[in-house]
Amino acid sequence: MPPGITLAADTPTLSAANTGFMLICSALVMIMTPGLAFFYGGMVRVKSTLNMLMMSFISLGIVTILWVLYGFSAAFGTDHGSLIGWSSDYVGLSGIGLTQLWDGYTIPIYVFAVFQLMFAIITPALISGALADRVKFSAWALFITLWATLVYFPVAHWVWGTGGWAFDLGVIDFAGGTAVHINAGAAALGVILVIGKRVGFKKDPMRPHSLPLVMLGAGLLWFGWFGFNAGSWLGNDDGVGALMFVNTQVATAAAMLAWLIYEKVRHGACTTLGAASGAVAGLVAITPSGGSCSPLGAIAIGAIAGVLCAMAVGLKYRFGYDDSLDVVGVHLVGGIIGSLLIGFFATGGGQSDAQGLFYGGGLTQLWKQLAGVGAVLAYSLVASAILAFLIDRTIGMRVSEDDEVSGIDQVEHAETAYDFSGAGGGTAPRTAGPVQDAAAQTKKVDA
Repeated sequence: MPPGITLAADTPTLSAANTGFMLICSALVMIMTPGLAFFYGGMVRVKSTLNMLMMSFISLGIVTILWVLYGFSAAFGTDHGSLIGWSSDYVGLSGIGLTQLWDGYTIPIYVFAVFQLMFAIITPALISGALADRVKFSAWALFITLWATLVYFPVAHWVWGTGGWAFDLGVIDFAGGTAVHINAGAAALGVILVIGKRVGFKKDPMRPHSLPLVMLGAGLLWFGWFGFNAGSWLGNDDGVGALMFVNTQVATAAAMLAWLIYEKVRHGACTTLGAASGAVAGLVAITPSGGSCSPLGAIAIGAIAGVLCAMAVGLKYRFGYDDSLDVVGVHLVGGIIGSLLIGFFATGGGQSDAQGLFYGGGLTQLWKQLAGVGAVLAYSLVASAILAFLIDRTIGMRVSEDDEVSGIDQVEHAETAYDFSGAGGGTAPRTAGPVQDAAAQTKKVDA
């Protein structure tokens, strides 16, 4: 996936070890989407919990089908104009041999396709956190379909597809700082600028209803991220995947600690929400950079991301955009930080020979990173805002104000996350029928 790869002179042969490793990594990345659902689900109020879970889960269904039909072909097919790919053999994944190897690697095309599918699934799901409480589920499903087709698939080709302009330019993005996090964060900003704020933004308390769910989600994300990052080298014959694995752990730990220190100094307390958010900020920042820096560089990248992302989440109150669960503050800002710091911390001894400013490489790589960051940010922001505007003007993007206040779970899903009707002592209703009366008598006998 990353630029700067030197292929072996000999024709590659299928490696059972690398194939098994990549299948495991694919499963790890898949579990990140339910992890994200728990992370976001715990951060919203009770009345929006199920909707938040479903906004992530539906991506597993929609994007999987799109990927098989044409997404893989558009992202990783033969290049057309450095902007999009297309190969008829990849349409429907129908023209691929069972043991046909991916471009110069030792794993089957099917394995590479399913690994990349998991990236395509979680990227639109990341956007959902900015839109909590107020988006119609049908409109969200349509948005995912259009956004994956018109934004994610082309951007994935730019960054990772052979012949993509960013790939050829030498923009380093090991596992998705631009294609995943900046892409999703910019999209989130574009959509919320169109649909507006939640009812009661800046006035009503909108605290997380379940911090244990948030911590569970963060833990699943951290766990799955090892497959997300280390797997992106598509094997570990040269140690680069192992370096990425180590740097993922190191940067995440540094970011979590830095966020907590910032919280303690700024607000006087170290919160569980801060720990979870700091960990995610570190994971985001090391995603593009971990294959090109040393573990000491990873500590610096994580710490910088932890502090700057903690500062960035407050910008929504200053500028008045309602980024419900801080997708802009963590994913957009964290992705930018991780991508640009490659221009400073790249050692030249990891995924490529590119060196950053601190290792004698001057500003060359930094300019390349700026080009990749700027292009993805601008394209995703504008395209996502246009899609949201068109959907809003046709089928409507938001639920009504009354429905938002009463609770989007009941309105959109006819369910609630928690059933409190049986909680507590309580007595049997006086109008109970024979079955209920019998149950009540049994309870009295048991008592």
